[in-house]
Amino acid sequence: MKLLNHTSKYLAILLVPLLTIWAFIFYYAMLDEIYDSLDDGLENQKILLLQRLPTNPEILEHTDLDLWNYAITPISKQQFKKFKERNSDTLMYMLNEKDFEPVRVYETSLAYKDQYYKVKFITSMVEEDDLIQDLVVYLIVLYASLIITIVVLNNWMLKKIWRPFHSLMAQLRDFRIEKNHHIKTMDTSIEEFQLLNTSVTTLIEQSRARYLEQQHFIENASHELQTPLAISINKLELFLENTNLPEDDVKTMASILDNLGRLTRLNKSLLLLSKIENRQFIDEEVIDFNRLTVEIIEDFEDLATHKNMDLHLETVADLNFQMNKDLAVILLTNLIKNAIVHGKRNTTVTIEIHIDNISIRNDGTLEALDSRIIFSRFKKLSTNNKSTGLGLAIAKAISEKYGISLEYLYLEQHVFRLVFPK
Repeated sequence: MKLLNHTSKYLAILLVPLLTIWAFIFYYAMLDEIYDSLDDGLENQKILLLQRLPTNPEILEHTDLDLWNYAITPISKQQFKKFKERNSDTLMYMLNEKDFEPVRVYETSLAYKDQYYKVKFITSMVEEDDLIQDLVVYLIVLYASLIITIVVLNNWMLKKIWRPFHSLMAQLRDFRIEKNHHIKTMDTSIEEFQLLNTSVTTLIEQSRARYLEQQHFIENASHELQTPLAISINKLELFLENTNLPEDDVKTMASILDNLGRLTRLNKSLLLLSKIENRQFIDEEVIDFNRLTVEIIEDFEDLATHKNMDLHLETVADLNFQMNKDLAVILLTNLIKNAIVHGKRNTTVTIEIHIDNISIRNDGTLEALDSRIIFSRFKKLSTNNKSTGLGLAIAKAISEKYGISLEYLYLEQHVFRLVFPK
């Protein structure tokens, strides 16, 4: 959920209790105002009645409350002294409504020519059930109007305010440090966005500088190691060719050459792994894995023949995927070579290509390998001294770079499966 909608959601939720509380306060305040207005009107009727008495004394004979909206009843002097004015609510049958409706009653007393009277005034009042019903309807309309207004204003106002932030996020979404991308920040007067722009720009520049330093260090270190290793191997080979040494010394020298050769291969593998993890393979194209697999199988025919193994390719569908071609070659090469090197003699390595996956099966040990460490660095699958233990780790790094799932299964055969994203 976007931040804009997230804010609107909480505002919509908070408005419900706030409007409910406000409705109760408004309802009782409105009732109090209505009662106060009705009571003032009833008292005004008493004043008008007193003003009309001198000219219309027959008013004192009006005892029918339904006819005159007021009724006058004689009382004693003692009752007059004890009488207290009061206002109350009651129900009265209304002919037009044909039902009992609420009315406001005002009871008071008056004295006229040594006679004492109790006067009861009535007036119609607002029906509370109708009032509540109308209030609820208006509140729902008010709530809906507020929500629509908030959403519209938020979308218009906040989008304008947050434009520098959204611009920065859009650029960061596609940012790749290995492609030398640059971030262009928008000018803004908002202090927080200014701080964000400055922090992001500084962080990117520092990261790019460290990335380039690391890249140069890896390349330089690899080159500096490769040169003395190559020189040492060449000199040892020349020394062995030009010198007659005892058999034990020759074996020692051969062991040294093997170790130096393994160190050379290890150096190249570590350099490749670092380049993959640092995303230095930028160029990409659509790879035809059917054709690429055929080419790699042809390259391994000699090694397979040496181990008296068959390489069998089963093509169920065409598989095309966009990635760096060099990494695609390394990925398939490492997996097929791993199947040959660790497979049993006189068996078949089967490669199946489906529309979204490639499976490589071989016969090896009669038990499953530990899938938790099989793709870890320097975890060898055999005791082969020439192995660097990085082949599967490199394959795993390449597959993760492109979102490809590299799986290991044991189904009476060892199976390595590449599942490509759709």
